[in-house]
Amino acid sequence: MTVLRRVARPLLASMFVSGGFTAVRDPQRLAPAAAPVADVLSSAVAPRTSLLPEDPERLVRLNGAVQLGAGLLLALGRAPRLASAALAVTLVPTTLAAHRFWEIEDPEERSAQRAHFLKNASLLGGLLIAAADTHGKPSLAYRTRHAAAHASDAVAHRAHQAADLVGGATGGAVDSVTGAVEAARKRLP
Repeated sequence: MTVLRRVARPLLASMFVSGGFTAVRDPQRLAPAAAPVADVLSSAVAPRTSLLPEDPERLVRLNGAVQLGAGLLLALGRAPRLASAALAVTLVPTTLAAHRFWEIEDPEERSAQRAHFLKNASLLGGLLIAAADTHGKPSLAYRTRHAAAHASDAVAHRAHQAADLVGGATGGAVDSVTGAVEAARKRLP
């Protein structure tokens, strides 16, 4: 792991570890702000799965647990792509619940919440980059495409070789038959 990754990952994860710990320890304080997002999630996602709790307090605790766990994994450099993706998924409802600046009337408070919203949007961008980071190695998708192309080229090459062999044998057979026909024709009166 490069020095940059060793420093950047814990820095990126620090807010999630702290916020996740707070959410797990004291979800009742955050639940009122999460209620509007919890209602949307409950109506849109909960009917499709039984894994997502409908209670805002339990959703806050679950979101915090994911942030805490994924934040620690990212900070330690363990499964960083998966951890970054998980953090990105949890950041969206967190941001929509906590920083609804468009609903605030007070200009100063609106400005502060907009700054927090944009900070979280910036963190989301960083997490997406971290989720796509392959440490300078080709991604699994690239390696799969490359291996498939290589295999396809190898099969095509072998098919051409086989066709050449069959063509050469066929050409020899045709020449033999043609020669025999010519010889027989010469013997005819």
